[in-house]
Amino acid sequence: MLEIRDLYKSYGKTVALDGVDLDVAKGETVVIMGPSGCGKSTLIRCVNRLTEPDRGSIVLAGQDVLALSGRELQRFRRQVGFVFQHFNLIARLTALDNVMFHLVLGGMDREEAREKALDALDKVGLKGAAARRPSELSGGQQQRVGIARALVTNPEIMLWDEPTASLDPILVGEVLEVMEELVQNTGTTMVIVTHEVSFALRAADRIVFMDQGRVVEQGPPQQVFSEPRSQIGRLYRKLLLN
Repeated sequence: MLEIRDLYKSYGKTVALDGVDLDVAKGETVVIMGPSGCGKSTLIRCVNRLTEPDRGSIVLAGQDVLALSGRELQRFRRQVGFVFQHFNLIARLTALDNVMFHLVLGGMDREEAREKALDALDKVGLKGAAARRPSELSGGQQQRVGIARALVTNPEIMLWDEPTASLDPILVGEVLEVMEELVQNTGTTMVIVTHEVSFALRAADRIVFMDQGRVVEQGPPQQVFSEPRSQIGRLYRKLLLN
């Protein structure tokens, strides 16, 4: 479903992606892990062109992503759910309006958008909080609104950029629980950047370890954590044993 080939991205003299190759099958949950600055967030931001790679190719469901522009790119982005590290909610809007905003902007009838948004909020356990504004929600609830916003378009693929990184440790569990439920029940293709080792073990079909802009190891969770071949894999195994 997703094919990434020979992807490069640099910021001045700093190389973020150094020839990354990655395939993701339809319905697969892939968790990308690695130290800060290894390129994992840059990689998934390239998939929906939030970040423009310097060269390489990205093909999603047969579509050449890097060839898209204008309205084609806008339509494509509606097929890709993106959950940000920071919630990026509009403060003056209710949870419901935050979720339905892009549907209405895209031309959907307001009542239809409302029903879809309520359904998405229900999937993350927040239908009862639809009328609240972000300031009236906990950090975990705000992130769940962000997840509902990504879900509401029924995306072909969901990209998650360290969705628990901005949360108080006490609130991390509620977001991970919602993520696991979505992995198990929706069948949506997911690429998740996270440091949450226990979540990766439970939810991932495949773990991808990155270091210095490259994929250095990948495989089923039990395999890469029990018999890691890379230095990064061995470091994560130590975390699991502690």
